[in-house]
Amino acid sequence: MTARAQDPPEWYRRWFGEEYLALYPHRDQEEAQDAVELVLGTLGSPAGRVLDLASGAGRHLFEFRARGLWAVGLDLSTPLLARARADGPELLLVRGDMRSLPFADASFDLAVNFFTSFGYFADSDEDRRVLEELQRVLAPEAGGFALDFLNAERVRSTLVDRDERELNGKRVVQERHLEEGGKVVVKHIQILDPSDGRLVGTFQERVRLYSAGELEEMLVAAGLESERRFGDYAGSEFREDSPRLILMGHSR
Repeated sequence: MTARAQDPPEWYRRWFGEEYLALYPHRDQEEAQDAVELVLGTLGSPAGRVLDLASGAGRHLFEFRARGLWAVGLDLSTPLLARARADGPELLLVRGDMRSLPFADASFDLAVNFFTSFGYFADSDEDRRVLEELQRVLAPEAGGFALDFLNAERVRSTLVDRDERELNGKRVVQERHLEEGGKVVVKHIQILDPSDGRLVGTFQERVRLYSAGELEEMLVAAGLESERRFGDYAGSEFREDSPRLILMGHSR
């Protein structure tokens, strides 16, 4: 499979809409409940405000609110924010870019970033900016954070080049490959009408792959201290074959 030169930059501005929600129906409220319980069980329930960075359709915001916590969600996707508003008019939602957060210094006591909403940008300097912004808006020393990423080594070792499936009456073809010497994983998504094979939509995902050590070094450089590693939402110890890499700690 060859890379497609016509793919537009900033893929994340196009992809996170209704098609994205349809492709990941298994990302449900039960999973969000497990993730929130793991964070609060590890870092404790914050006395003040919670930031859900890249909050999407609001799954985790509902869980924070169910526990009586004041939480605000930030996302760049207008369609996902609209879905969150439709499902929860009471939710506090802000549209913004995680590289330049529209919040004052030390605004939050806890910040979370769930389900691989990191590593989307053209180079690692932009990812570092995200972590620096995260540290800036957290309360000094006491502010807790959780970064829920994929297990980069497992992605590399188990990469499936191509798969097809039927989803919501459409045929979905996904092709994957690695770029930049294995530092970036790329997924091309084609959505077709199964009756005639007509192309309905084409999208791309690109995620920069970071090991646990690399992420922890970036966190330290941004003023964040990683204290715990988990491999899934059940709180299992992170291992080489874990499905997730979930780092938690505090600002310094």
